[in-house]
Amino acid sequence: MPVCWILNESGSFVVALSWLAVNAYLFIDTFFWYTEEEAFFYTRVILGSTLAWARASAVCLNFNCMLILLPVSRNFISLVRGTSVCCRGPWRRQLDKNLNFHKLVAYGIAVNSVIHIVAHLFNLERYHLGQAKDAEGLLAALSKLGDAPNESYLNPVRTFYMGTTTELLMTVSGITGLGISLALVFIMTSSTEFIRRSSYELFWYTHHIFVFFFISLAIHGGGRIVRGQTPESLRLHNVTFCRDHYAEWQAAALCPVPQFSGKEPSAWKWALGPVVLYACERIIRFWRSHQEVVITKVVSHPSAVLELHMKKRDFKMAPGQYIFIQCPSVSPLEWHPFTLTSAPQEDFFSVHIRASGDWTEALLKAFGAEGQAPSELCSMPRLAVDGPFGGSLADVFHYPVSVCIATGIGVTPFASLLKSVWYKCCESQSLPELSKVYFYWICRDARAFEWFADLLLSLETRMSEQGKAHLLSYHIYLTGWDENQAIHIALHWDESLDVVTGLKQKTFYGRPNWNDEFKQIAYNHPSSSIGVFFCGSEAMSKTLQKMCRLYSSVDPRGVHFYYNKENF
Repeated sequence: MPVCWILNESGSFVVALSWLAVNAYLFIDTFFWYTEEEAFFYTRVILGSTLAWARASAVCLNFNCMLILLPVSRNFISLVRGTSVCCRGPWRRQLDKNLNFHKLVAYGIAVNSVIHIVAHLFNLERYHLGQAKDAEGLLAALSKLGDAPNESYLNPVRTFYMGTTTELLMTVSGITGLGISLALVFIMTSSTEFIRRSSYELFWYTHHIFVFFFISLAIHGGGRIVRGQTPESLRLHNVTFCRDHYAEWQAAALCPVPQFSGKEPSAWKWALGPVVLYACERIIRFWRSHQEVVITKVVSHPSAVLELHMKKRDFKMAPGQYIFIQCPSVSPLEWHPFTLTSAPQEDFFSVHIRASGDWTEALLKAFGAEGQAPSELCSMPRLAVDGPFGGSLADVFHYPVSVCIATGIGVTPFASLLKSVWYKCCESQSLPELSKVYFYWICRDARAFEWFADLLLSLETRMSEQGKAHLLSYHIYLTGWDENQAIHIALHWDESLDVVTGLKQKTFYGRPNWNDEFKQIAYNHPSSSIGVFFCGSEAMSKTLQKMCRLYSSVDPRGVHFYYNKENF
């Protein structure tokens, strides 16, 4: 594997490995502590090894619940990403993979939850068996503690005749544990790729059960079901000697009745910092959502694409960033991410929204994209905007050579980038690091090219006038056409301008041969660091990652491809 790719991917590997190592350390350390700690010797007599399994998984749960909110604190991520002290290169790119880390931590929560639940089900049954009539010896003696005055109990189950389910629902730990489990099931099942694509609203609403999840988590340990011997009792009651003289506990001065207490809840201590940080995040979002957004222009494009131009006080952006939009008339709670298609040099910011779900379809309908748009902008629905937030595409200008690849509506982030390049050319500004941009757009509908073709035409013209035509090399691929379109294309094939886009660069038909494309780029720039930026389908993302690995040189002085994917 090429050295550059190892460096490129080492960040993700190290982050995942570090996370796994901390989880393993916490689990193993806690497991052996509860296996050997003298204060829990009598607890282990009743519960056996499942005590250690329950407590070790609980600590790992606390650790992962501490982490789960950090990757989705967008303002915090943007702040870290924008600081000068932030690590650059492969490490900075990890901030663009925040949702991948969020999912990884969620899997950790799910695995440890299963271990914790199963262990406590065994614990509950063993507590129950400790009160059985045929229980004898030390087990029976420990289970009956608490019946007499001045005794503290060890076994929270006080009678054999009460059902396990009833016992579960009569404790704070049982009720909150059941609530946490149900919340986790709803959140995890609604987060699958299928649900998110087919019903984003269901995913969005169920994800906000996290509020109930964290409240229940904070009070879950309040039941103090797992109990251990108190420090004072350990000084007076020698476990090594007294465990064999349990029948004499009431009478022998050397072995007073052991006293027990529940472990103090600790989950809230783990989660408090991130919860406060996330609360601040939501306060900022709430404040931003009440800032006035003025809609200056609405354009309905073919292929069910809506273009919105907006203004907002003190709004500052960079190429490749994205915003979250809320439309109260469509849904008072839902926020959806959209990449900005305007350039920082423009006095407005814009987005292009394609109808691809219930919310976006309702938004297009509200703005009249499916029919006659309202003639007055003042009659448009109110919008709230949160952002902008940094994305991986903001690093395009940090490479000497950048390869930008988009499929379908995934072209929107590159509109901002290319507009910024256009303005820099108009203002005769230099691009100190960037010397070459390769742009690829693959789309199945010819009508989808219309709104973007004007930008490419302006860019093509301006760069020629400035003598910078070499800066941009663009390739447009049409993957879908009917018989009439094919005949029309064939009849106008020899014209100087492309029949589909009206550009000098002719449209390609079919899909790119990525082996040939990457081979040619590597040949053109033999000793360069090349940033590959992609926004589109997961299947093509895997193909491009493979190409970056394949065509990166093993020589540190050779060509290196660094893959970046836009994530929301």
